[in-house]
Amino acid sequence: MTGVQGAELWRTPPLGRPPGLQGARAGLELARPAPPPTPPREGNRQPRLLGLAGSVVVMWDEMTLTFSRTSMFPFFDIAHYLVSVMALKQRPGSSAVAWNNPLSSWLSAMLHCFGGGILSCILLAEPPLKFLTNHTNILLASSIWYIVFFCPRDLVSQGYSYLPIQLLAAGMKEVTRTWKIVGGVTHANSYYRNGWIVMIAVGWARGAGGVIVTSCEEFLKGDWKPEGDEWLKLSFPAKVTLLGSIIFTLQHTNHLAMSKHDLMFLYTMFLVTIKITMMITKDSTVTLAPFEDTLSRMLFGWQQQFSLSEKKPEEKPSSNGTASSVSKPTIEDTDTAKRHAKKED
Repeated sequence: MTGVQGAELWRTPPLGRPPGLQGARAGLELARPAPPPTPPREGNRQPRLLGLAGSVVVMWDEMTLTFSRTSMFPFFDIAHYLVSVMALKQRPGSSAVAWNNPLSSWLSAMLHCFGGGILSCILLAEPPLKFLTNHTNILLASSIWYIVFFCPRDLVSQGYSYLPIQLLAAGMKEVTRTWKIVGGVTHANSYYRNGWIVMIAVGWARGAGGVIVTSCEEFLKGDWKPEGDEWLKLSFPAKVTLLGSIIFTLQHTNHLAMSKHDLMFLYTMFLVTIKITMMITKDSTVTLAPFEDTLSRMLFGWQQQFSLSEKKPEEKPSSNGTASSVSKPTIEDTDTAKRHAKKED
């Protein structure tokens, strides 16, 4: 084969592929119109809804988990100390005591701020002065006490008198209540494994034990009054803290199928909503009074209902179907009957 014939064979296209066929196919594919979009089927909506629900669940978990990891220091602790010290200052004669005996006023303020921790330490046989080891919180609470009682022109008390500031501080204080209850339940479980009565008691003490400790402080000062005792008449914080301690104990012992961060978020929102509603409406009976009344009737009202039913007079039905009570003859009726009989004789 010569070089010319080899060149001609190289130039000729292979068998089955005529020249220009590939270009023609490419042109036809470009000129072919695009198929119309297929309408979505009804069966495709369910996966989309499931994906949307899954994304909402993930966002909820992330939000509640982030909320449960929120640090209480320093802003929430400042709100707690401010509300506690302002409650101390609203007592009659507290300002005079602060000026005449600052050490006594400071000790009372520390009992208001750390009373729950002191009571929980007593219940667990720990040193009651353990709270003094946290120097940062002690300095912060002492600073709040100083500016509340000794601020020039009483600016702190005047600023706290505005309702929005009170609502903000009270709401932040309720957030710290949830963290204290959870901490008390967890701390008690480290001593008594699954001892749910001890866990409830310690969680209750850490969340609302400050009122009891301050009652002891009033008793030592001679200002204690029996009608204001917390054991005789539980306040709203004590009741709602007991409820929260029971709920978190059930969750900690795996008797409540709910994650801790979800329960913390829901319980905190409940506390904040109820507290703000009470402060706006200025009515403390709007919260748990219907529930307590219903529960007391169910558990403790049976004997009273039976005694009331026994005291009702017996009634006999009359001929026309209505109930009529049979009246006994009186002495006057008998005397008049005897007089009429004598006249007839």
